[in-house]
Amino acid sequence: MQLATDAVVLHSFEYMESSRIVRLATRELGVVSAIARGARRPRGRFGGGGALDLYTGGKAQLAVRPGRDLQTLTGFDVTASRLGLAGSLERFTAAAAFSELALRFLGDQPDPGSFDVVVATLDSLSQASPGDVGAVTLGGSWRLIAELGFAPAMSECAQCHAPVVDDAPAPFSHAAGGILCGGCASRAPVGRPLPSAARAVISAWLAGQPEAVASSAELAAHQRLLRIFIQAHLGDGRSLPAYEAWESGRMA
Repeated sequence: MQLATDAVVLHSFEYMESSRIVRLATRELGVVSAIARGARRPRGRFGGGGALDLYTGGKAQLAVRPGRDLQTLTGFDVTASRLGLAGSLERFTAAAAFSELALRFLGDQPDPGSFDVVVATLDSLSQASPGDVGAVTLGGSWRLIAELGFAPAMSECAQCHAPVVDDAPAPFSHAAGGILCGGCASRAPVGRPLPSAARAVISAWLAGQPEAVASSAELAAHQRLLRIFIQAHLGDGRSLPAYEAWESGRMA
């Protein structure tokens, strides 16, 4: 079956002498692995592989065989090169962390909402100023988690659903999936209290609204909170090396 679908290249590696294997986030099929035969030939249909650079978006033409782990990519018409990611090590490292989450947790079923989050986040990252890269990455990551159905409770208790006062710190429980009221917090393991300002920022990110992070210390706290939440609700026991490199400040 031949299928054309919007797609983004999230991973790519060389295969044999002239081909390339890519992992694509697609609108129609979820995450797909595909072989692009002859992709590295200078005069081939993939322009020597340039059309399949990391984070490039476009219209993918796929020869799909149900039940196969590796499909065949027969064409890729570029619509978004996102050269801004390659031009900044900070943006590229952040894109790698975000893409790792998408590759790890998006499935092989259609999920247009999650695909739109991937596209929007990479678009924003490619143009982000140095001071905004962290917030854009965190915002896109939280929005992706929300699309997957794991949004944390930020305005009401994650267990009893009682409203939580907005202007006071609230205990956050990764296991419960969000903030807790005083009564529930006394009966559940909780981490550090989450300040109201931090809850407001995360709520904005979950709603797809841009929100800045005031300092490097706040950025680090948000990175840690997100990582632990992912491990509690989406993790499969494996590490997230690209995310951990981004969190630690090591450049890819």
